[in-house]
Amino acid sequence: MDNIVITIARQYGSGGKTVGQMLAKELGIPFYSRDILRLASEDSGISEGLFGEADEKLKNNPLLRLTKNVYDGDLIPPESGEFVSDKNLFNYQAKIIKQLAETQSCVIVGRCADYVLKDYPNVMSVFVHADEQFCFERAMERNSMSPKEMKKFIAKVDKYRGDYYRYYTGQNWTDARNYDLCLDCGKLGFEKCMEEILAYRKVRFGV
Repeated sequence: MDNIVITIARQYGSGGKTVGQMLAKELGIPFYSRDILRLASEDSGISEGLFGEADEKLKNNPLLRLTKNVYDGDLIPPESGEFVSDKNLFNYQAKIIKQLAETQSCVIVGRCADYVLKDYPNVMSVFVHADEQFCFERAMERNSMSPKEMKKFIAKVDKYRGDYYRYYTGQNWTDARNYDLCLDCGKLGFEKCMEEILAYRKVRFGV
């Protein structure tokens, strides 16, 4: 297989992004996270700021968990009043994710990439999680908040990620059935998580 894509979904503080960056470096392939917003902006001609604003608007929508806007793959044309809607901004991100999967090996973190690429035979999906204490300690190392503030922040971020995933996929973000691998970084650590992913990659794709 010419190109293999690894998607990573992760709890806040679990180390999923770090594992993804380590994988990309080990394999010598690109790593994508929020870069997807820039690429989608360049492709669509829509301001990159609007992509970020859409994320923030969803974060502050108290009804997010009660609504769905499941991705169907259809782009809305520029002449439509819905061209810069939340749905179409996600559609363009998904377009970029598909283009990457079709043209190169890479690691993609977040953005519901596992769902967008669920029918691609060259894609393996990973969910990285950890216990509350591990996530809390890692988050405290990187942020200046009180312990109480940090616990609330972690809960808020994970709730948003779960709601965001459900909004665009109609599925449960933490459902193991959505992923090829679910790894507890708190028990394995970064290196062992990377090794497990590489081992699965070899068994699945023979490389």
